[in-house]
Amino acid sequence: MAPPPAARVLFVTGPGGAGTSTVAAATASSAARAGERPVLLLAPPRAAAPPFPATSPLEPGLHHSRVDPAGRFRAGALAAQRLAAPALDALGAVPFDGEELTELPGAHAAALLSALRAAAAGPWGLVVADLPPVTEAVRLLALPAQLRRYLRRLLPAERLAARALRPLLGRLAGVPLPDEGLFAAADRLDAALAGLQELIEGPAAAVRLVLDPAPGPAAEARAARAGLALHGVALESVVANRLLPATSPDPWLAALAERQREALAAFAEAAGLAGEAVHRVPHLGREPAHPAEPDVPPPGTWPAPRPAPPPEPGEAGLLVWRLPLPGAVREDLELIRRGGELLVRVGPFRRMLPLPAALRRCAVAGAAFEPGEDGAHRARLAVRFAPDPARWP
Repeated sequence: MAPPPAARVLFVTGPGGAGTSTVAAATASSAARAGERPVLLLAPPRAAAPPFPATSPLEPGLHHSRVDPAGRFRAGALAAQRLAAPALDALGAVPFDGEELTELPGAHAAALLSALRAAAAGPWGLVVADLPPVTEAVRLLALPAQLRRYLRRLLPAERLAARALRPLLGRLAGVPLPDEGLFAAADRLDAALAGLQELIEGPAAAVRLVLDPAPGPAAEARAARAGLALHGVALESVVANRLLPATSPDPWLAALAERQREALAAFAEAAGLAGEAVHRVPHLGREPAHPAEPDVPPPGTWPAPRPAPPPEPGEAGLLVWRLPLPGAVREDLELIRRGGELLVRVGPFRRMLPLPAALRRCAVAGAAFEPGEDGAHRARLAVRFAPDPARWP
């Protein structure tokens, strides 16, 4: 188990164009004024520079770091090339120069996760990470757990036994075994991914969701809220950005302000948010000139992680597994049982959930979506399981 990070981590994301970079910088600035030691981690490529003029001074004690995916990719590719030099020489390969290497798809995600891990282990009390747009951000936060699952399928835990028997089996003709270096590399990769997964899903991390209230972005943010819950990532608060005044004498602006309020109210109800979890930021009528200008509070009470609850006894001897999915709607849900796992899809997000031990000996008997109306509870998916007599003593 990786040691817990030294810093709290606040991921800031939202639909494209919602002002996420501005809110991330304002959040880090307000945290610095509140006495924390924050660092602002800027995501590529849209945040190649801080979201304020270069001449704008940052708050005392506020630092920022830019992620460099191109540089990290070149460094990693050249290091791998040096390690494989004997084999490449034997094949007559011509090695690459650093100047001719350009990053491949996925390099941005790898660079951002690497920078996040380094920042969380650094001297900061708070890491404010400006993430890509919200759908991409949820997939980014889910990536370490997904890669660990793939790694376990390709090189399962039984590989340890194979490593112990490798000297003996290697002398038997026709028994191909992976090279020892593959096992060592897999172990290092799994340890790194485990640390990232613990950081993202653990008690030190949460998401601040930025919303420019309008029907389209609000629907995207609602689906992302469900995706965060599906992947076990806590939500710290929502920032409703660029709100227009309700008392504008201009009828067009007044009507637009009313649509903003309606979209925000519908989102808060669907996402199961209390009023104190929504920060309202008025429209300045121009672009902010300094991180302190948007009135954004520092991170508040850190929400506790919400792991999937254990199965509950249901009617007719069934077991019910209720999965909290605030923000989900019935039409976005899909459920498939595959062996000891449950594939759950919520809109554009999918996750393979390992079943609790008791449910692995059961068959799926049905499922129901509980929307959580009238404030009774947040939306959740209730999956019913019937014990399989052949698998129970």
